[in-house]
Amino acid sequence: MDFTPVLILILVLVVAGSGWYFWSRRQAADPTSSPTAPARGLSGRLGQTRSALGEALGRVFRSANLDNRFWEEIEEALVGADVGVAGAAGVVERVRRAKPDDVSEARTTLKRELESVFAGVDRALHLDGVPSVILVVGVNGSGKTTSIAKLAARLLTEGKRPLLAAADTFRAAADAQLRTWAERVGVPVVAGKEGSDPASVAFDGLAAARARDKDVLIVDTAGRLHSKQHLMAELTKIRRVLERDGARVAESLLVLDATTGQNGIVQVREFAQSVGLTGIILTKLDGTARGGIVVAVEQELGVPVKFVGVGEGINDLIPFDPAEFVTELLADA
Repeated sequence: MDFTPVLILILVLVVAGSGWYFWSRRQAADPTSSPTAPARGLSGRLGQTRSALGEALGRVFRSANLDNRFWEEIEEALVGADVGVAGAAGVVERVRRAKPDDVSEARTTLKRELESVFAGVDRALHLDGVPSVILVVGVNGSGKTTSIAKLAARLLTEGKRPLLAAADTFRAAADAQLRTWAERVGVPVVAGKEGSDPASVAFDGLAAARARDKDVLIVDTAGRLHSKQHLMAELTKIRRVLERDGARVAESLLVLDATTGQNGIVQVREFAQSVGLTGIILTKLDGTARGGIVVAVEQELGVPVKFVGVGEGINDLIPFDPAEFVTELLADA
């Protein structure tokens, strides 16, 4: 009896099964393979900030006395998490004025005071105009391009029709990087030649969005140091050109790397002067012990954090929930 056909069939099944196995493993490992998967919240995702602050506050809360040393150590713990000297001092002073009776009440009051920093702030993404224009800015390495892709993916799940404008014309790889992400997410890109005027590319993107019936235009800009005045002036020009014929920029979002800590305060201030920031996308919040920068930014500058990045996956850009953030921040305390 000739077993050759049977052996061939078995070999084909083994190869097919192996191929399916490795493909499924790759899909599971690919953070961009499931753009419609539901995003998790902040629970368990503040990593080093929760651990460092929780450990420091935990030591303080084991004290039985609400003496001067107790309050000084709470302030030091908050400063260590990059809440900022002024911010930490203000929070602790308000907790002291509440005159808690014991450590447990002091912890509850601290939680309430941290939550109050974020109270009454509009964190919605305002998509005004047709198309709605979102201008995204930030320094090099902040995660700007990937944040744009994640934001576009989120808008797609909400039924929007986004288009991306690659106005970073300085880096040869910038256009390719944005296109790669755009293809994975499934959104079109308008780009110009390397070295072309970024404002012109942004305006071409606006024209294309109108012509193609897109309802959101997200403009990627070149990463730039906030201290370079001529580059900051270029951002002002991009915004002016986008608003030249009656359109307006609905959102100007700064992508801020959470690992920069207090240096981020200067970035926010300078970018706000150039483009009038409406919000912040805070990236890498899961990989830093400096997550208190959220408190510092909002308390000192009044610019709302609208989204936070807590991972590499396409769904790891999530709306900032202050109550959830504070709860997670103090979870180990």
